[in-house]
Amino acid sequence: MSPTELLERPGGVEIDTTWIPSARCADLDTALFFSDELDDIAEAKRACLDCPVRRRCLDGAVKRGEQYGVWGGHLFVAGRIVLSKRRRGRPPATPRPGDTLPEVPVPEPYRRLVSAGPA
Repeated sequence: MSPTELLERPGGVEIDTTWIPSARCADLDTALFFSDELDDIAEAKRACLDCPVRRRCLDGAVKRGEQYGVWGGHLFVAGRIVLSKRRRGRPPATPRPGDTLPEVPVPEPYRRLVSAGPA
């Protein structure tokens, strides 16, 4: 690997970046993956569903201790994986279409990071 493909961050964490060009999100707006809007989060997670490097993205996020954003198909909030999120404000009496995030299975080693409740 070339020095540009393997970066070292403070704390000695090495980051492999060779997979990034293969990611389905490579041409998408990064703001989509760091939005608080449920529709944006759902769109980001859908982009991850068929991504060939989804697991490498998730592995890297966990290794780096990412605190926020969609990584490897999972929403991170305060360093925890959040499986469900609701819109701002009072919940409607009947759920609206699009109020449910796409489900992405959490690999066994990362189940310890799953948050107990919705964000």
